[in-house]
Amino acid sequence: MQILVNGERRDAILGTTVADLLRELEVRPDRVAVEVNLEVLDRQEFARRGLREGDRIEIISFIGGGGKEKVSAMQDERLIIAGREFKSRLWVGTGKYKDFVETKKAIDAAGADVVTVAVRRVNITDRSKENLLDYLDPKKYTILPNTAGCYTVEDAVRYARLARASGVSDLVKLEVIGDERTLFPDTAGLIEAAKILIKEGFIVLPYTNDDPVVAKKLVDVGCPAVMPLAAPIGSGLGIRNPYNLKIILETVKVPVIVDAGVGTASDAALAMEYGADAVLMNTAIAGARDPIAMAEAMKYAVEAGRLAFKAGRIPRKLYATASSPIEGML
Repeated sequence: MQILVNGERRDAILGTTVADLLRELEVRPDRVAVEVNLEVLDRQEFARRGLREGDRIEIISFIGGGGKEKVSAMQDERLIIAGREFKSRLWVGTGKYKDFVETKKAIDAAGADVVTVAVRRVNITDRSKENLLDYLDPKKYTILPNTAGCYTVEDAVRYARLARASGVSDLVKLEVIGDERTLFPDTAGLIEAAKILIKEGFIVLPYTNDDPVVAKKLVDVGCPAVMPLAAPIGSGLGIRNPYNLKIILETVKVPVIVDAGVGTASDAALAMEYGADAVLMNTAIAGARDPIAMAEAMKYAVEAGRLAFKAGRIPRKLYATASSPIEGML
């Protein structure tokens, strides 16, 4: 019989199960999610689900979107989202690096414990192709699947379900893209997809624009955090609308994670000084001339920005105020 696996036609013996197929492809079942004819399977079903003529199978995994650790000044104040505690306020993506080794080094230099990953088909033709999860231990890092590249509610929901079926997490960074050129979100679709996934028990972290009204609507439907963009994804423009960001921070009572558009360390520090709870970035680190050094710079910038926010800056004044007293002068 013939089946379609990740878009490629394959011959299979009648009675072949999903587990048999994975063994034949040398794919570890604990690292993937499997969909048969648009139905996402639980892992327990792999050995029971027999394949039939014409079945369409998708096998997906994730790609890159020893010693005692030194506790930084900000790690004693943990970020909590939906009851989950995170030590770092710098979250990083895993795309655009030259290889997984560099990815891992950059993540470690950043001190990040949350990493975003894209949901993509497993390469079934190149058996030597590495898996990102070979480098990122889910016991050490929180793996945050995203629905990057999804332009419809249906696709975003489908990818989120596949991500959860892989066994990594019920967390999802929800993206519903509305424009191919700017990659701005489709906010109406985003809210609709969030409602569906929240009803299914997902912890939805939505990538949204810098609109305070949309941010509030996302919180109202049950999102435990919002992730407004600073600027278009990968643009490196920094925070283009600080006033809207400040309004969002005043409007919603959940963590706000600035996502997309950071270009360098000063952008990250500024986001934290405004009061953001965390910053998520990928291109700013992976696209730097020295990604490892930039990752470390971003770590310190986020910590410094958070500390400055807590310390409270002095008010801006039009005229000078002497810092040395004039009393006692000759």
